[in-house]
Amino acid sequence: MTNMTRDFFIGLSNNRFLNNQAKKWGFSLGADKFVAGTSVESVLQEVKKLNELGISCTLDNLGEFVTDKTEALQARDKIISLLQSIHEEDADCHLSVKLTQLGLDIEKDFCIENMKAILQTASAYNIFVNIDMEDYSHYEQTLEVLRVLLQDYDNVGTVIQTYLYRAEDDLEALKDVRIRLVKGAYKESEEVAYPNKQAIDENFLKLAKQRLLGNAFTSIGTHDHHIINELKAFAEENNIDDAKYEFQMLYGFRNDLQNKLAQEGYNFCTYIPFGSDWFGYFMRRLAERPQNVNLVLKDKFYDEDNRLKKGPVMAGGAVISALALWRVKANKTKKNN
Repeated sequence: MTNMTRDFFIGLSNNRFLNNQAKKWGFSLGADKFVAGTSVESVLQEVKKLNELGISCTLDNLGEFVTDKTEALQARDKIISLLQSIHEEDADCHLSVKLTQLGLDIEKDFCIENMKAILQTASAYNIFVNIDMEDYSHYEQTLEVLRVLLQDYDNVGTVIQTYLYRAEDDLEALKDVRIRLVKGAYKESEEVAYPNKQAIDENFLKLAKQRLLGNAFTSIGTHDHHIINELKAFAEENNIDDAKYEFQMLYGFRNDLQNKLAQEGYNFCTYIPFGSDWFGYFMRRLAERPQNVNLVLKDKFYDEDNRLKKGPVMAGGAVISALALWRVKANKTKKNN
């Protein structure tokens, strides 16, 4: 059932029609729990709140499925404007960007030029830019773009997904580059990725420990407290400098643990997505943690006293219905088991 659920939401995340329709809906389906608004002003307010708690941030101005040069240029300019706002507000945060938003599916050289414009501005403001890793069909191209950018800029890095068999080799090739290490959020073939959680977790721990023993900075992206506790112990046992790594989690997830790690003195960073192009990101979060579906449905259909809300739920009705159907099937499966 878990794999079926994951596949269902990954399928929705890749649906271009629903992604486009979601831009018209505005925030709905409970996305506001995991996406920090649609404007720069609103997201920087969230950044400042977290900064006051000793938490740094990375901002993702959401966008994907870009196949038009004009749209890619608009995305580039928005990101450059965001860099300027971060600088002006003196916010403790850096940026995360997706290459498909900047024209990778149009033309690689066009995408590289857009990234260079972003990195030029970011360098002037001493801001780091992380290239998010997308699905495997874009994997090699993403690394190719990174290699070109590293020839001229040192304020850029990327993400390595530990569910990929090749992750260890790629980390070795990028041993001197700042990396965010994650498990991976896309559905990939067993030909390229580990098919089960145990193997992925084991590889994550193995590669995280290798990175901690290296020299480059590593962002450890996980919500798993078992993994976090093991890595904390490993860092202490090996006298690893706290300045060499940070823990990183997504906005809206495990806020108690985020605050606890920051209070304990660990470097901590919250990944904050924002913008109107929220649908694909949100569906992938449901795929990663299907328990969130229950939170979404409760928020949309029930009031604070757990009573059914009156009146129809209009925005995104088709997807809401699909989520409700998913929960019914999931409950039936549990009873049958």
